Amino acid sequence: MTTTAAPVAAGVLAGAAELYLDLHRHPELSGAEARTADRFADRLAAAGCEVTRGIGGHGVAGILRNGPGPVVWLRAELDALPVLEDTGLPYASTVTAPGPDGAPVPVTHACGHDVHLACAAGAAATLAGAADEWRGTLVVIGQPAEETLSGAAAMLADGLYRRFPVPDVVLAQHAVPLPAGLIAHAAGPLLAGSATVEVVLHGRGGHGGAPQLTVDPVVTAAAVVLRLQTIVSRETGPGEPLVVTVGSLHAGAGGNVIPDRATLEVTLRAFSAAGLDRALAAVRRIVGAESAAAGAPREPEIRELSRSGPTVNEPALTAELRAAHAAALGEHRVTGWQPSTATEDFPLYGDAGRDLHGRTGVRTGYWMLGCVGPAQWAAAGADAAERLAALPGNHSPRFRPHVRLTLETGITALVIAARARLGPAR
Repeated sequence: MTTTAAPVAAGVLAGAAELYLDLHRHPELSGAEARTADRFADRLAAAGCEVTRGIGGHGVAGILRNGPGPVVWLRAELDALPVLEDTGLPYASTVTAPGPDGAPVPVTHACGHDVHLACAAGAAATLAGAADEWRGTLVVIGQPAEETLSGAAAMLADGLYRRFPVPDVVLAQHAVPLPAGLIAHAAGPLLAGSATVEVVLHGRGGHGGAPQLTVDPVVTAAAVVLRLQTIVSRETGPGEPLVVTVGSLHAGAGGNVIPDRATLEVTLRAFSAAGLDRALAAVRRIVGAESAAAGAPREPEIRELSRSGPTVNEPALTAELRAAHAAALGEHRVTGWQPSTATEDFPLYGDAGRDLHGRTGVRTGYWMLGCVGPAQWAAAGADAAERLAALPGNHSPRFRPHVRLTLETGITALVIAARARLGPAR
């Protein structure tokens, strides 16, 4: 028999929406989330949590203690992206901030982290208001620097599992362009692992009208970008998902000057550590060979900026969470999820991060939260495949969650999952 989830209290939903709109208007880049962290911490404190700030940077933890029982963590992310918002919404971000090189860049929540924070704050308020219905400890954390895959490691290195109750389970969700009101689970691989490297190609600069007297690193960079694509098309079997993306290429400052160097950032995505290692080795080989072919005066430099393992759900826990969501929301609102080559640092809260936190056996659960409103979904195409291809995805300047439906479902999903793992009332 299907049970229906209790609706989110009007005051909780209004508070979550207010927080969402505030954070959306005032996004902050990875490592600079001071205001976001303060707003989130204030909401957790208002819900009755014991709040600690400044963990591993701007990280926040809020604790609700409610007698003996399991320890359940809910995790959300604080940071936004260097993206110029193009939604036309009345609450669209107009923020600019210094980027990594100090130059101003536009900033927006184009990945849904503002949704995650508002839902987590709403879930904390809901569970605090129903303390007579469960037992145990709830810990809600706001993690900085997820987009740079450094925030989880920083919080764990700052003693997260020594300073706060060690979790039995850590839960998280992520907004995606599925219909708002829908929850999607995957048992097994959910998100890919990734590695990002910086490549510096050296040349010999000079006059744009005398290229024969130079070694042009821009030409070398162009050759590297094209050759890197063969790692997928010619070195990887069709049954092994792998993505190679050159997301950044910088060289020179004028059309009539050949620069001394070109810098690229390359991101690799795979579902195994071995797959990432093979792809990284291929990047090093190709970069070195193209540099040598160009007659570069110096060896190229390759520096690993970040690395994260794949997000792999434990089948038994996933089945439990999916069943709880289906029982409360209805089977028609719970579906499956195909593995995605997006990536996360969330696995570090589990066994993948044991070198950082020294714990084994911490279980992790992660699901996807639909965020596309009915009108936007209906206008996107005639069938699901057309819609998914046409809808703005995460990191798009036009990414636009439906506020009420997304928050209402996201708060409910977190509360249901937490209640499934917390102890029963006595």
